[in-house]
Amino acid sequence: MNAAVQLENRRLMGKLLVIAVGMLGFGFAMVPMYRQICQAIGLDSTRVVAASTNTQVDASREVTVELLASSAGLPWRFEALDRAVKLHPGELVSVRYRVVNTLGREVTARARMNTAPEAAERYIAKQECFCFSNQTFAAGETREMPVVFRVLTDAPRDLSTISLSYTFFEVPAKSG
Repeated sequence: MNAAVQLENRRLMGKLLVIAVGMLGFGFAMVPMYRQICQAIGLDSTRVVAASTNTQVDASREVTVELLASSAGLPWRFEALDRAVKLHPGELVSVRYRVVNTLGREVTARARMNTAPEAAERYIAKQECFCFSNQTFAAGETREMPVVFRVLTDAPRDLSTISLSYTFFEVPAKSG
């Protein structure tokens, strides 16, 4: 190969190497510059944001929710740890239930919710509930389970007491 071509290739390689190192350095320099820009315009990712509050709570009235528990045909201990809760419509509340599997075997069960009066069911919005899926309990297992819900603000004003009842039913084992 010609000496002039080799020299030209080395110069080109040197220029490309300088550009690559410059790009790498610029990438590292962007991190503090990006932080400064974000802080200047109010997009600081390190600030702590307070939990959002629900501004849709109807504080002008109160609803009492009575909590009940039963197990259909299962000799379990199933109880609501919080017997009743008073809340304002729109307010998110968390209550707890406890299950003790007193059987000497593993059991898979599913909980169903009922309300009284029956029409109140459409005004209960559950965020978290053990009733959303089957629950498998080992023999002798004890478990506390939360239910997070709210009574909707469009609930009738005369709906001042709701009974919220959960019943556990054993899920039959799949054959085959």
